[in-house]
Amino acid sequence: MTTVIVQLPDTAARHSDDPRPGPSLVRLSPGQSAEFGRGEPGAPLPIPLRDPAVSRCAGQVTAVEDYWRLSNYSAAATYVVENLEGAGEHIRVAPGRIGAPVPFEMSRVILPAETPMEFKVFAPQHAYAEPGCDTPAGEPTTNPFSLNHSSKYFLVLLALCEPRLRSPSSAAVPGVGEILERLRPLPSCHDLTRSALNYHVDYLADTKLRLREGRGGSYGEAGGKRERLVSLALRFNLVREEHLALLPPAVRR
Repeated sequence: MTTVIVQLPDTAARHSDDPRPGPSLVRLSPGQSAEFGRGEPGAPLPIPLRDPAVSRCAGQVTAVEDYWRLSNYSAAATYVVENLEGAGEHIRVAPGRIGAPVPFEMSRVILPAETPMEFKVFAPQHAYAEPGCDTPAGEPTTNPFSLNHSSKYFLVLLALCEPRLRSPSSAAVPGVGEILERLRPLPSCHDLTRSALNYHVDYLADTKLRLREGRGGSYGEAGGKRERLVSLALRFNLVREEHLALLPPAVRR
């Protein structure tokens, strides 16, 4: 049974003799592996990355049940694995690291190179517990982050997270003025003021997500509270890409 699918980079597809359209795929069953890199003349690797800055045998992808492992054979280069599901998550695989587990269902592996070198890995067979498996006996399990998706504070949190939901590589966290501009087209936010918005940010930080202040009783530099709210919300999947439909249509600049 195939549990991991590797989508080869566009450059590999262009060099392929296969006349069929569409991306080239490498399918792996548990225990199977596929190496990636430049390869040697006459001996290409299953995942070819044609760039002089990439090692001839740069690493290996190994399928393990419903997840996969990444090995970095480079002596100097760090590889990055991004979560393509829009949460901004990523992991770094250090030089020489063997068998680093990757939990993401949809991933992009990025190697430092003269031109962008990347390939995608999908692990679609992730297993999840059946709903309702918690025992009814005793006290019910509480929700650690109870958020009302129809509330103004949730819209504020969503606007804070929007840049990273739309582009996981974005480092920007909107300021108060940007959030006001983004939310005021909504009927429920026509009268939203700076002080009201700051109240919602404080309410999220102190009550709903219960951020802990740093040493000295502060959240660090200016914007530190908003940054930590975004980091926590995305880390625990409290705000997701489908929630963006609650915001006004994005204006292209």
